[in-house]
Amino acid sequence: MSEEAFSAHSFVIEINGSPMAAFTECTLPTLEIETQDQKEGGLNEYTHVLPVRRKSGRLILKRGLTASQELLSLYKDLLSGQVQPATYSVSVVMYDSMKSELARWNFDKAIPVKWTGPTLKSDTGAVAIESLELVVHDYIP
Repeated sequence: MSEEAFSAHSFVIEINGSPMAAFTECTLPTLEIETQDQKEGGLNEYTHVLPVRRKSGRLILKRGLTASQELLSLYKDLLSGQVQPATYSVSVVMYDSMKSELARWNFDKAIPVKWTGPTLKSDTGAVAIESLELVVHDYIP
């Protein structure tokens, strides 16, 4: 039985359980564990590789700039001290063509660490794109 690969064009981002405005692109974080090589005395055939700690990944969200400014507000709140770090829960939900949920990635303790404004050029009709980068500490299956 062959499985069909999912189409990556239909997704929603939820922050603290509420759907956010439409995003044009979402790069899920790399989930990675740091390792340490350990040589064992008397055993010269190989080196043990031991897990040490997990690394925090970065979730990158991109969308067309709108008047709402909600992405920039998340980042500004953190800079002004209004929000304690590690307070956001973020879910990326993927849907099929019938709007049935195909997959869900839940991340906890997300901290907005970078907002990138659009590149403005007078000689093009391209959409102005903003992006928000969040460091996520916990993946919740």
